[in-house]
Amino acid sequence: MDERTGRTAGMTGPGTHAGRTGSPTEAFVAHRNLLFTVAYEMLGSAADAEDVLQETWLRWADVDHDAVRDPRAFLVRITTRQALTRLRTLRRRKESYIGPWLPEPLLTAPDVAEDIELADSVSMAMLLVMETLAPTERAVFVLREVFDLGYDEIAQAVEKTPAAVRQIAHRARAHVAARRPREVVSPAETRGVLAAFQQAVETGDLQRLLDMIAPDVVLLTDGGGVVRAALEPVVGAGTVVDVLSRLVSATLQPAQVNGHPALILRRDGRIDTVLAVRLENGLVAGLYAVRNPEKLSRIDRETAIGR
Repeated sequence: MDERTGRTAGMTGPGTHAGRTGSPTEAFVAHRNLLFTVAYEMLGSAADAEDVLQETWLRWADVDHDAVRDPRAFLVRITTRQALTRLRTLRRRKESYIGPWLPEPLLTAPDVAEDIELADSVSMAMLLVMETLAPTERAVFVLREVFDLGYDEIAQAVEKTPAAVRQIAHRARAHVAARRPREVVSPAETRGVLAAFQQAVETGDLQRLLDMIAPDVVLLTDGGGVVRAALEPVVGAGTVVDVLSRLVSATLQPAQVNGHPALILRRDGRIDTVLAVRLENGLVAGLYAVRNPEKLSRIDRETAIGR
């Protein structure tokens, strides 16, 4: 496929035009939330996803729009290829990252939780599972399982044959299924646990914290070498509660982060940490604390995502 002309099998034909969605600018704007979400789910970084969108726009602006039959599919294709290129660079960067790496948290609108599949796909736990996929596997998984694209469309996006994409999708699906959280937890249950968790932290009730945390709980803290954070996963209820006991001086605020209930911690009015949780059997089994200031720049405003 030639990204300058947009000509590829199944994408061109007499009388076709990107104008079906309006002007090229209108087409891009109409699909922007989708494109951002594709890039974010592939990269786990809003800042990098925005860079990918900028590259997508530059390439889209240079396309022969008279030759494009389906602007949405074409834009997804450009975004996927740009994200794949950046993902390979990010993987090298993460190898030298100081301490645990966590996805950049996003403050999301309440209605994101209503789309259960979308909310699940952008959750901290799922994004970490997707980190274990190879770049092409991750792209195929996101496009197929989250956005329900056809194998032919995905094949054009990742430059593989449809048969190869089917095999990659099967392998990625099995890989994710073996590692993803097995229990579906309602937002209401998560909010209830977080409310009790918040009260226990604010009152310094360590026994109550112990009662709501799984014995083998794992706490991941991402400071990026910029702020204080554990350089290894913190494992075990007693050790984790000891860490949490230091949060008494912080102000905790409930929020909707990555489609799920979470807590934003502030110190002296400034955002210090975003804390997300994973529940199993009604107990907190995983805690994800993002403290790297570079990853908290967007958390004070909603980020629009969509399919």
